[in-house]
This record gives sequence, structure tokens and C-alpha cells, in this order.
Amino acid sequence: MPIRAVLFDKDGTLLDYHRTWGPINLAAAGIAADGDDLLAARLLALGGMDRASMITRPGSLLAAAHTIEIAAAWVDAGSPLPLADLAGRLDALFTASATGSVPIGDLDACFSALRTAGLTLGIASSDNEASIRLMLDHLGLAHHIAFVTGYDSGHGVKPGPGMALAFAEALGLEPSEIAVVGDNSHDIDMGRSAGAGLVIGVLSGTGDAATLKPIADACLPDIGELPAFLASHINN
Repeated sequence: MPIRAVLFDKDGTLLDYHRTWGPINLAAAGIAADGDDLLAARLLALGGMDRASMITRPGSLLAAAHTIEIAAAWVDAGSPLPLADLAGRLDALFTASATGSVPIGDLDACFSALRTAGLTLGIASSDNEASIRLMLDHLGLAHHIAFVTGYDSGHGVKPGPGMALAFAEALGLEPSEIAVVGDNSHDIDMGRSAGAGLVIGVLSGTGDAATLKPIADACLPDIGELPAFLASHINN
């Protein structure tokens, strides 16, 4: 079936993950450690981020997990904060930091090209929904996006199919009429399990070609190439 809509991951797909989330992850580990610098360093390493390079490794906790998963892992590793308290503080940090988002390329131009081609756009992120919407408002992109879901929106979490299925249902489409685009295996697995017509990996985030190429239908350097790639899959 022709592709009629595109569901994007956010971090690493639309936003430069390392430049956006490096400082946030540092602050998050500090919150979880409650002033213990050695513990903060251990929690950051457990999350998968190298403090010296500010790079987060593919498939790691910070690269792919949602807030509650991160908080739970850090509590298990020694954070003195109760799980609910830590999760709440992390979500507050993530939302407050959304205005510091660093986009990958010209998102307005990419979104405009896709919408001109007749595609409807959505975002599915492991971040909370408020953060996604604040980011869209901050970057002036909200008018392009017809559907937003975060880990707390009630559609399940990645890599389960719920977010992608909810996107298709909201638009009155079959899952085979949507394309899912993301930078790590959680995104690819979500799209595949939902029965998406196309599942596309991008190499602009924390995922690498060795991980994404074997499981995605296509693997692009970044979403700037998406309008041209999808041209043959669209039936206006």
C-alpha cells in the first residue's frame, strides 16, 4: 500500500542527541545522586554516557529508555531517592530542558516537503508528551505535526507497537500505510511489530549502521534524505 503518513522518533532523529541530551543527562545523574559526585559518575556510566566525550552509546539506558525505566535502574544502582520522586524530578528536568533542543538540519524544510507530498506527520518519543510539545513550540514546528505521543500518553512504550498503532488509528489509516523513522532498534522494532509499511533507520543519533541496517527496510544518513526516498512510495 502507498505510504500516507510518517511517524518520527524525536531524539537522534529530529534532534541532535548528544548536543541536546549530554548536558541534560549530566544534570539528571546529579539529581539521582543527590549530591554524591562519585555516585553521579557511576549512574551516568550505567546509563551509557561517557563523561569525557559527552557521547551516549547505542542501545544504552539513556539512549533508548523512558523516564521510569531510567529512574528504576538508578534507584537499583544506589540512588537514595524514592522511585516516584526521582521519576517526577527527571520528567520535570526533561520538560524544562526542551527549549534547549538542537535540531538536526532544517526540520521545517523537511516537514514542509513531506506535507507538500501529501504525508501526515507524527512524533512518538520515549520522552514525556509535555516535553515533545514544548520542543515543537520552541522550534516553531507544531503546525506540521498532527499526532504526538510520549511514554506517558497511554499508548504503551517502545519497542511495543502501541504508539505506532495509535498513530495509524488516529489518522484512520492501516499500519501498512505509515512509515516509522528512528535512530535506534527500539524505533525499528516498534514499527515492525505494528506492521508499518516502511521502517526506516537514520544514522544521525545513537544507533549505528551495524545495528540498524540488518533490521530496517532502509537506512539513511539523516531525515534530510527522507522526502526524496519516500517519493516512490507515495500515491497522491
